[in-house]
Amino acid sequence: MASISLSTALTSSKSEISTRNSQFQLLSRNNFPKFQLCFLNQSCSQNIHGKIFSLDSKRWVPRLVPNSTLGPTMEEVKEESWYRFLSENGGVVKVLVLDHNGNYTVTIEVSNLSKDVTGEGLVLEWGMYRSDSSQLRGPDGAGTVKVPLMRNSLGEHATELEFQSSQSPFFLSFVVLNSTGSEIKSHRGTSFCVPIGIGSGKPMPLGFSLSDDGKANFSLFSRNAESVILCLFENGNEEPDLEIDLDPYLNRTGDLWHVCLDVVNKYSKYGYRCKGPLDWKKGGRFHMRYVLLDPYSKRIENFIPDKGEKVSFAKCLASLASEIKSFDWGGIQNPNLPMEKLVVYRLNVGLVAENKSFSGLIEKIPHFKQLGVTAILLEPIFSFDEKIGPYQPYHFFSPMKKFGSIDSLKEMLKAMHKDGIEVFLEFSMSGTSEGDDNAPQPISFRGIDNSSYYMNGGVSILNCNNPVVQTLILDCLRYWVVEFHIDGFSFVNSSLLLKASNGIDTLSRPAFIESIAFDPVLSKTKIISDTSSPAELCAQDIEFPHWKRWSEMNSKFYTDTRNFLRGEGLLSNFATRLCGSGDKFSSRGPAFSFNYITRNFGLTLVDLVSFSNASELSWNCGEEGATDNAAVLETRLRQIRNFLFILFISMGVPVLTMGDECGYSTSGSIAYNDRKQMNWSSIKTPYGKQITLFIAYLSTLRTRKDDIFQRREFLKLENIIWGGSDGVHSKPNWLDPSCKFLSVMIKPENSELESDSDSDSISAPNGGGVFICFNSGANTETAVLPEGSAWVRLVDTALPFPGFFVSGDESVVQVAGMSTYEIKPHSCVLFEAKGSTE
Repeated sequence: MASISLSTALTSSKSEISTRNSQFQLLSRNNFPKFQLCFLNQSCSQNIHGKIFSLDSKRWVPRLVPNSTLGPTMEEVKEESWYRFLSENGGVVKVLVLDHNGNYTVTIEVSNLSKDVTGEGLVLEWGMYRSDSSQLRGPDGAGTVKVPLMRNSLGEHATELEFQSSQSPFFLSFVVLNSTGSEIKSHRGTSFCVPIGIGSGKPMPLGFSLSDDGKANFSLFSRNAESVILCLFENGNEEPDLEIDLDPYLNRTGDLWHVCLDVVNKYSKYGYRCKGPLDWKKGGRFHMRYVLLDPYSKRIENFIPDKGEKVSFAKCLASLASEIKSFDWGGIQNPNLPMEKLVVYRLNVGLVAENKSFSGLIEKIPHFKQLGVTAILLEPIFSFDEKIGPYQPYHFFSPMKKFGSIDSLKEMLKAMHKDGIEVFLEFSMSGTSEGDDNAPQPISFRGIDNSSYYMNGGVSILNCNNPVVQTLILDCLRYWVVEFHIDGFSFVNSSLLLKASNGIDTLSRPAFIESIAFDPVLSKTKIISDTSSPAELCAQDIEFPHWKRWSEMNSKFYTDTRNFLRGEGLLSNFATRLCGSGDKFSSRGPAFSFNYITRNFGLTLVDLVSFSNASELSWNCGEEGATDNAAVLETRLRQIRNFLFILFISMGVPVLTMGDECGYSTSGSIAYNDRKQMNWSSIKTPYGKQITLFIAYLSTLRTRKDDIFQRREFLKLENIIWGGSDGVHSKPNWLDPSCKFLSVMIKPENSELESDSDSDSISAPNGGGVFICFNSGANTETAVLPEGSAWVRLVDTALPFPGFFVSGDESVVQVAGMSTYEIKPHSCVLFEAKGSTE
């Protein structure tokens, strides 16, 4: 195996060399000798008889070779490279490589030979190689080729070689044989070596890209690497077939390493080796044996498995498939829904879709529509190690191949948008699949530049407030928006975005968060902070900077609602969640609060009422786990209804978790890996039918009563009347932990609230108001309905199916005078005002 390096030339004949001098150096793992040459890349000024000449006499140009065919004309030449060697006997070997439409003409001229070397009978012995430098072959795959050097028009010894584009890229290696058969080598005693079809490349764009003329450009960031080697693989091979050692003088611009190849058709994958200091204190984790994945690659291959005792150090490789094809979106635009209109369904593609693919989600669109869902939140779909899980991906620009092709993902997004459903991606900040210093798994970032990409301390948590990582993530997010029409992102474990490089200090104004908030592309999408940690199975309650652009997954809603329904916590905390969490969102509005009861790790909704777990704030309703006790089962069913009811009538965006509508369970396990494929047949069970219909009803209710439940601004205080068990005539005991009953009357702001300042009697609005009661205790409470309106009961979670929610045909109506209603234990009731009783 071989690698090629470009570095500054050291020669005694500097006066004859262009200012852009350099040399090639071959480093072989097979002890192949090192080569050096000087090269320059110049444009030509004249074309005479089909041969290229320069008007500058100080520069070498090839002369006509006897009996050779005329070379390419000036119009045919696309690019040219000049090389100048010093031989070990004081001679000069000059090489000109002309690229004409992908084919190559190589002219070699030998001059200034010493007197003891006869010029007659000189022979050029040459070969070409692509991987192992010890395996020099001719164009037919056999051994090296010998051709005579003929005198040209000026008496110099020269020859001309022709190569087809299909043969590149490769390295031309040769020596000169004199009449006695002895070899003439370079002044360092090595063979001469010239690259064919390989150029210095461009620093931008990062990753692999194809130019209009079909040339392949590779660009990689690594600030601390001492050398970078591009590794190319033919289809099916697990070891590199060609390695090109990038030179810091020619192939590096700032911290970007780059190279250009004329043709890469014979190769299917690529990666990089990076050499640098293994300095643990400063974060250096370089190791030359690993072939690393390009962070900017758009298509990648699956993991390469270890086979027996043979271990491949190429864990995952980028694809050299053509650039992403254009996709016909059919004129379908992103729904661009207002925040307050969202109903979110969070899911895992592999567990929800019956064929575990993006296309399988299209089949579920009618179900999402029935539930009233307006946005899908996809758990991380980026490429990840299946043994570790999606919350520690190793790449961010490509979807996991097991979920389907890039086009199938776009088809899914197109179908969702056509039905008015937005699609968000979870973006994990928990780390990558590359492990820590105790169990390192170099796949990409860790081996390319660990100290730049990761926080200090030997962990695999991305340092998002490092400008280099910021650029990578911002480029990635924009790519998903522009290329895939993604509508927004939820950043899991987002508290890490506030951390400095040491992973300890908290930044008051994190650059990464601010950059997203004001980015011209990303600021137009939904951006959501989620402080939940999949590893620690908890969420941090932090003050997240937002600039009135960032929304948040409301962990306080999660904890306070769970506490209230299990009979713990203060009424004041619960009431704050109902009204949009003004303690967290007062400067933004309730629409920025994404409310959830369950999440994608932890207990499911069924398990939440079936198992008692202090960390999950759950209650088993009397017995642990599965039971046949009718009373326990009835309480559990009420609690499930209560959780869903509170989720949908609270101000903010309701977030459902996959399977909660059909009894999805992990048997009480909170481990993410214990989740299994959803059983969609459970939708047809009595439980699945009633919960699905209830969610659909609550979604419709939110839309119909959008002036109360779908609000961008908070309700005015005078439009919210709190009460205890005696209705609105008594005040709740906000700070009494034993108090488990709360009532609230809410009226729309477009109607007048009549009140008598001399009495405690408060009249209900004449139309459109709601009166809601919550009883988390074990005793029945009597609620006094507000005077002045006819109240229609819409929901009572204690009633049997199908009567626990109604559209208005079956109702309780208040007539003249005071009316009361019994609120059963562990239940919620909602009334709607249907006109005045006066």
